[in-house]
Amino acid sequence: MSRTTAPGTREARKQQTRQAMLDAALELLEEQSLSSLGLREVTRAVGITPAAFYRHFRDIPDLGVALVEQALGSLHDLVQVLLAEQDGPQQRIDTTVELIRQYVAEHPAHVRFVASERHGGVREVRQAIAGELDRFIEEVAGTLGADPGAELWSRDELRMLAGLFVDQMVGTACSFLSARLDEGPPADEVAQTARDRMRLVQLGRQHWLP
Repeated sequence: MSRTTAPGTREARKQQTRQAMLDAALELLEEQSLSSLGLREVTRAVGITPAAFYRHFRDIPDLGVALVEQALGSLHDLVQVLLAEQDGPQQRIDTTVELIRQYVAEHPAHVRFVASERHGGVREVRQAIAGELDRFIEEVAGTLGADPGAELWSRDELRMLAGLFVDQMVGTACSFLSARLDEGPPADEVAQTARDRMRLVQLGRQHWLP
C-alpha cells in the first residue's frame, strides 16, 4: 500500500466503523431507549473495543445527536424543493403527505427513534430534535411567505402557521409508522386524515386576519 493511499483508506475505514456503530445503535434502540443504551452494547454489536468508541463519539448522547442529524438533516433540501415547486396548496399538501409516507417506508427505524426520543430522557438529543424541527419551521415559513397574500403576514404569524404544518407532518410520520406495525389505522387512512387536517389548516389560513 502506498503512502498516498493510506490516509484515504484509514478515513474510509473510520467512516465505516462510525456508520456501523450508528446502525447498531439504531437496531438496539428498537427495544430500549437511548438513556438505557450502554456503549459496550454498541461496541459489542460492531465487534470493536469500548475504547474505540471514543474515536468517533464523546459519549452515548453524542451518538444520539448524530442519529438525529442522520434521520432529519438530509430531509431539509428535499422538503424545501418539493414545497416550493408545487402548483398550489392542494398539490403541496398531497406531495408532502406522499413524501412523509415514502420516508417512513424507507427509514422506519429513524422515524421510530425520533418519535421516541423527541420527549425522551437525553437532553442533548431532545435539543437536537427540537433544533432540526425549528429549521423545518423556518424553511416552511419561507415557502409560505412567498405565496400570494403572504406579504400581509408578519414573520411570527408565518412561523405560527409553519409550526402547525410541521407538527402535522411529525404526527403523520408517527401514524404511518404505527400503520406499518399494525398498531393503528392503515396507511391509506392515515394519508387521507393527514391531507384533511392540512387542508383544514390551509382553510384557517385563508380566513386569518393578519
